[in-house]
Amino acid sequence: MTQTFKWIAVAGVAATVTACASPEVVDTKQMGDTKLSCMQLAAEIHEATEFERKAQKEKGVTGTNVAAAKERKEYLVELSMEKGCSM
Repeated sequence: MTQTFKWIAVAGVAATVTACASPEVVDTKQMGDTKLSCMQLAAEIHEATEFERKAQKEKGVTGTNVAAAKERKEYLVELSMEKGCSM
């Protein structure tokens, strides 16, 4: 359980650090997604939501970043439902 909280904290710090730079396109599916726990999936969904929000605020964004974040979020929600995670 402590390992999971550490992972979430690391993901949060990584998201904060990368927020300073222009958002890059995120991959819809990432290696290891299917092995994530429900808690880890929730953290990834939150991160994708934040990425989408920041991409929408970015000046001159083409929509690619926003679309990629939405697709990632949808994919992660689908994985959560398949695993029986409560959302």
